[in-house]
Amino acid sequence: MTELKDQVSKGTDGFLGVPALRQSASGAIVALAAPSWIERRALRKLLTLMGNPPVRFVLWNGEHVSASASPECRRVLIHDRRTLWQLVINPDLHFGDAYSRGALDIEGDLTGFLEVINRARRDASRLSPLLSALLSRRNRARPNTLAGSRSNIHHHYNLGNEFFQLWLDEEMVYTCAYFPTTTLTLEQAQFAKLDYVCRKLRLQPGDTVIEAGCGWGALARYMAREYGVKVRAFNLSAEQVRYARERAAAEGLGRNVEYIEDDYRNISGQCDVFVSIGMLEHVGRDNYRNLGGIIDRCLAPAGRGLIHSIGRDQPCPMNAWIERRVFPGSYPPTLREMMDIFEPWGFSVLDVENLRLHYAKTLEHWLGRFEARQDEVRERFDEDFVRAWRLYLAGSMAGFTTGWLQLFQVVFTRPGSNKIPWTRDHLYAHRT
Repeated sequence: MTELKDQVSKGTDGFLGVPALRQSASGAIVALAAPSWIERRALRKLLTLMGNPPVRFVLWNGEHVSASASPECRRVLIHDRRTLWQLVINPDLHFGDAYSRGALDIEGDLTGFLEVINRARRDASRLSPLLSALLSRRNRARPNTLAGSRSNIHHHYNLGNEFFQLWLDEEMVYTCAYFPTTTLTLEQAQFAKLDYVCRKLRLQPGDTVIEAGCGWGALARYMAREYGVKVRAFNLSAEQVRYARERAAAEGLGRNVEYIEDDYRNISGQCDVFVSIGMLEHVGRDNYRNLGGIIDRCLAPAGRGLIHSIGRDQPCPMNAWIERRVFPGSYPPTLREMMDIFEPWGFSVLDVENLRLHYAKTLEHWLGRFEARQDEVRERFDEDFVRAWRLYLAGSMAGFTTGWLQLFQVVFTRPGSNKIPWTRDHLYAHRT
């Protein structure tokens, strides 16, 4: 009886030629019609547009549709007709929705499946730039106006500090860690990242720092505690700011760190150092020149800065499902697009580093911790939420392992400043 209930709830029995079952609104068990030749053809066309990855669709009646003869095809289980057509119409958006609600399942390793898809689609986008342009236009990101940015940030962080505490490190750092060796724990790697950023900025006691987009405040506290600087950190999330203030007060750092609940566009005053870790993805490329103007307005004549951001090798919008369901308004820029921050204001770029594999390693830790606490997450939210966040973390990891996503750190200074490092030795002289 349990097996029959599972079969009914999924709308499939897994045996070719046996009708799939579904429970109707009235409670009656009905058989689902077999997929039509049009539906099978639509799925084959979808595989072609995706670059013919080694993927096999398994439909609700057990039929298979594949564009590859490889025995190692990844299997995607589609449990109903509605899901099939949603995938055909807009796969970037509806794959995530279908997976989240359990209308679609992936057999085996989810991250490995997404890596296969990313590699095939990257090749397909080179062959079909028109298709890429159409998908980009259909799945355009929401604007990051003053009001829109606050709404976008709240959409994600209003999930509550307790949720993120389940699977982040002890300092609540929600950005790429730094792994000088791959054997580091997540906590060790996040502290290594905080210090790596400080070394890149060449912080000195007494420096004044402005941080745009501070998360739960770990970097500001670290800079003040370990380097003796004063920090003003801006953030739109009320929950994060409240947490950061409480941590700073508990650690006796209240005089050196000020957390301000406000938009980066309202930053005022002057500083020796400007830093932004993981905020640029949420600024919107139309606002890059404005961001550069804000930095120009507040940075001292001998000032320096660092911007750390998820990025792309080529212009491409964020995955539509992540942009709409997880991180509204997000956009990962290319290096060329990031230059719109620096070029109009004459800033000199001193150093560019790509840490994408470090972010993949970070996400491996996050995903493992999330899975270990999934029962608690399910109790707090529901099964659909667990599946959505599993997909978000696994998909992000696959993005970095396949080069679909990059992680750029750009160090810059005022033009003509000769107070710059002669070599890169300072980056690798770890503090004891």
